[in-house]
Amino acid sequence: MEEPAPGTPPEPGDAPSAPDAHETRRRLDAYTYLSAPERLEYLAIMRIFCGTLLADLAVPDMMAKLREGGGPAAGLDADPLTARLEPLVKWGNLLRGSHTVKASSITEYQRSRARYQMSRLGERVQRDADGVLAEADAAREVSNELLALVERGLRELAELVAEPGGIAPQDGLERVSTLFVQFAGFADSVRDFYAYLGQVLARYDLDSGEYQGFKELLLDYVEAITEDVSFRTPRISAALDALWPYLPGLLEQLDAHAQGLAGLPTQSESRTETRVQRSRGRELADWEGLRGWFRDTDGQGSQVDQLRDATLRALQSLLANAKRMLRSATGEMSRRRDLLRLARWFDEAAPQDAHDIAVAAFGLYGARHLGIPPAADEVVPAYTSWWTGPVVEVPVALRERGSRAQRGRTASVEDHSAQKERLREAARQRGADRNAAADELCSASARFDGVRLTSAALSLLLELLATALGNARLRRRAEADEREEQGFGLDAAWSEDADLGIRLTVHRTAGARTLLRSADGDLLLDDLELVVHRTAGTADGAEPTGSEALPTQPHSAPADGMKGVSVS
Repeated sequence: MEEPAPGTPPEPGDAPSAPDAHETRRRLDAYTYLSAPERLEYLAIMRIFCGTLLADLAVPDMMAKLREGGGPAAGLDADPLTARLEPLVKWGNLLRGSHTVKASSITEYQRSRARYQMSRLGERVQRDADGVLAEADAAREVSNELLALVERGLRELAELVAEPGGIAPQDGLERVSTLFVQFAGFADSVRDFYAYLGQVLARYDLDSGEYQGFKELLLDYVEAITEDVSFRTPRISAALDALWPYLPGLLEQLDAHAQGLAGLPTQSESRTETRVQRSRGRELADWEGLRGWFRDTDGQGSQVDQLRDATLRALQSLLANAKRMLRSATGEMSRRRDLLRLARWFDEAAPQDAHDIAVAAFGLYGARHLGIPPAADEVVPAYTSWWTGPVVEVPVALRERGSRAQRGRTASVEDHSAQKERLREAARQRGADRNAAADELCSASARFDGVRLTSAALSLLLELLATALGNARLRRRAEADEREEQGFGLDAAWSEDADLGIRLTVHRTAGARTLLRSADGDLLLDDLELVVHRTAGTADGAEPTGSEALPTQPHSAPADGMKGVSVS
């Protein structure tokens, strides 16, 4: 299988190879300076190079030319200008020059040794960019007369090549070159005009004046173009059919007469490869493109068919605008003109006036405090920024409609009577269980070793015991025996529950052992004796009598009257 020549674009549907992808990226890099932040300075530099032919310029030369021309890059010094030139070399827009440098000092040599010249790709990109910037945003006239010249040129060429002896090589070369230049001019003008037409088609807000101009443009100009193309297309196709059998011989004859750059040494004869782009019309592919413009050769439709479709869409857009204007009572439904006027006001207004205009036009008032309190457990200092502070949830009605009122019917108050009754019943049950535990402790007092307490009774006893021991006071004692150290002793402590009407008295007795048995386990108390009895009939704060009498000078119970403790 024969490999394509280097630089040949891949066929449609073929995956690009690595060299082709690298070449594509290299060429696209040449457009980088047009989108860089310093693009105006880059444009001024590239225009200086485009104004020279086969000339390389040093940094001092560039500085002088930029100052003469003025513009954004006129104030660049040597270092900033070098910082602009080096990226252009990297992107492929400039090449480094190789001329000999003549300098009178080292500084001058350092500045002059770097010389730059325009590359082929950079010159093409800059020329296209200047063409885009120079063209006005207006409709370009279609060179319709060129189509007639193309038809006549094809017909005459077909007649000359069919004559005995054929056409003279120089005459054929001139006719082919003229033919394709005329066709390229006509095709470019048609493409530019219909691009402008597509821009107008995208608008459905034409006023009466614009609509009138659009109507005349379509009905008069486009119709004339379409009719002329439709009239000459069959004739051009017939001339191409007559010329087609003679094309291979004609192209060979033209190549033998004037090879141009194609006669340069090939890659095998030279160490460097030279790619040549032939003039239009010197290759068979150019003629196939010319025939495909007027005839469907690949099943994708010809350019003539696309012209008819574009004209039909333009007429449909014209009718849509006409219907809109007829339905409108005022003749204009679009706010485009009003928005443009508003934009002009913004552009001409001072900052404060622009704020007032925005408020009047769009209702964009300043920030308003809604007064929504944050969560109760979040305390936010006043110096906390809104950016970093916690988010407060805004109700949907206030966020979407700006209303604090609740929508819909007010929901009825939920009935909690059943829940309250369950809570009261649970409280009564807990009270009954504690009373039963208190009765059990009173009956088992002084004989704890012989009974087995319930879990509720043991819990109540431990509660009273913890209160008595936790609030008891210790008495310092001194023994006669020198072998014993000084310490603290507990003679007695007590605690009571006024709601249950019971009191627990705790005595310290050396050698005493109190064993509390229960379903939850056994508890052994050393050197402690427990007595539980009722307090009914005893005045608040009075001391018990008899065997339960405490020593003198008891401590009074707490002020709440619920539980107390006394220790001597």
